[in-house]
Amino acid sequence: MKFLDCPPRFLFFTGKGGVGKTSIACASAIKLTEAGQRVLLVSTDPASNVGQAFGIHIGNQITDIQNVSGLFALEIDPQAAAEQYRERIIGPVRGRLPQSVLNTIEEQLSGACTTEVAAFDEFTSLLTDPALIGDYDHIVFDTAPTGHTIRMLQLPGAWSGFLEEAKGDASCLGPLAGLAKQRKQYKEAVEALCDPLRTRMILVARAQQAALREVARTSQELAAIGISQQNLIINGILPLRESAVDSLAAAICAREQNAMSAMPDLLKALPTDRVALKPFNLVGLDALRHLLSATDVQYPASENNPVKLNAPALSLLVDDIANDGHGLVMFMGKGGVGKTTLATALAAELAQRGLPVHLSTSDPAAHLIETLTGTLENLTVSRIDPYIETQRYRREIMDSKGAQLDAEGRARLEEDLRSPCTEEIAVFQAFSRIIGEADRKFVVMDTAPTGHTLLLLDATGAYHREFTRQAGRNALHDVTPMMQMQDPKQTKVLIVTLAETTPVLEAVSLQEELRRASIEPWAWIINNSVAAAVTHSPLLRERARNERIEIDAVAYQHANRYAVVPLLKEEPVGEKGLRALINPIP
Repeated sequence: MKFLDCPPRFLFFTGKGGVGKTSIACASAIKLTEAGQRVLLVSTDPASNVGQAFGIHIGNQITDIQNVSGLFALEIDPQAAAEQYRERIIGPVRGRLPQSVLNTIEEQLSGACTTEVAAFDEFTSLLTDPALIGDYDHIVFDTAPTGHTIRMLQLPGAWSGFLEEAKGDASCLGPLAGLAKQRKQYKEAVEALCDPLRTRMILVARAQQAALREVARTSQELAAIGISQQNLIINGILPLRESAVDSLAAAICAREQNAMSAMPDLLKALPTDRVALKPFNLVGLDALRHLLSATDVQYPASENNPVKLNAPALSLLVDDIANDGHGLVMFMGKGGVGKTTLATALAAELAQRGLPVHLSTSDPAAHLIETLTGTLENLTVSRIDPYIETQRYRREIMDSKGAQLDAEGRARLEEDLRSPCTEEIAVFQAFSRIIGEADRKFVVMDTAPTGHTLLLLDATGAYHREFTRQAGRNALHDVTPMMQMQDPKQTKVLIVTLAETTPVLEAVSLQEELRRASIEPWAWIINNSVAAAVTHSPLLRERARNERIEIDAVAYQHANRYAVVPLLKEEPVGEKGLRALINPIP
């Protein structure tokens, strides 16, 4: 594998959700230890599943991976990091300040901004702490999906610049009080990220046009912030031999080969490795060791006459949703499970039935227009762009609060608004504004991958707590975004997954988090199911056999209601392709 040739100390795996970053990062860490290296495997994804891949609990402490000599792992837990961060700030003044003041500080530090800052603070220490770095030959980072990884990698420079220019008069004084002490650490983190002798970025993609386009954009964005040492892995390629006996396999192979032939020139120029699709779920040491192996994996032959899975179709869920006439429909789940495509398909179907629909996304990496490939009557499409929303928010604050200040006051306010925390506030406001339309039309929201959706919900909960604290009894007739999402008459949450072990486990964790926030998921959708299609490909039939175990778990253990969407021969793009998801052609 070219990406493991003469590896530097820091290896980052990034890419669109669901392309296999975690599996490849884990397999790479094992390969390095087998070469006699001592390795720390770190997940920066708020919804990490590194522990699930190894079949153990890891969490926010460095953990020795049993049966792999020299391998250790850490999952940066944003909530645990935020709690430790808050204690570092509040602990020294506890008992010295009035409890009412402490309560105010704790409330100010309860939002998503503090959570992100705390996790980021922990991340930068892994790049700069000599004592920690000295313990390992390599640190392998399994990162969050693309859009949020780019933001994380930009943060050291963003915070360094802000702290250099700001005079400390900021609305998020709590987080900044901790950050100011780390000025030197952030500068060193920027230097480490941009040093090709220390850092290599491995871009992971599937052999799909959308995934390859996104990874090309990622490559450009990384180069723009000085990260030039890049490799490409195209993962999960269906072996051509499978196409000889099966029309579904032949269609997939042709689609993949066309996508790789047409990929952007800047990707063709990168050192590239190709990893074949495996017939098994990538959970456990044996599976991970086989992932990067060139040797064919042996698996038992499936039955000669494949039987199509008999499961509820997505059209049944769509009928129930359409009967409401309006409301908020939120698609949630792990990256790469098809939330954007399914959200677009639902919105298009409702619009075609004559219902007014606003389709939007809070995922920085989503591309709704590319999926829709056109316009439809009754359908409005938007995207919560963090940059645009932040600029709009800054203008609004300067035009309102800034208008009442003198020149010095306006200068201080402008410094405050250059804080990266401002983006969290702006995105939350845009999210709240859009879902507020659901009382008169359908609002279909495609959310960011699980971990970052939970951070957005955290911001929603923080706003709800602060609103009700300040408004008291007067708040009884006002509806906050959290109250709207908790009301099953106003909101339907659809959890999207694949029929694979890791996505299902992550969906279960997401459901538990939602229930803790008093949000009850309405239904699950199992997407791209081989078991729901008909195939004669031995490899695909083996995957279908493994899928049935996960589908049964969803049907009988986890979901109130569910639907299964089959893997299609053609990519679900455009009006015809999207409709095939709702009503598949036998």
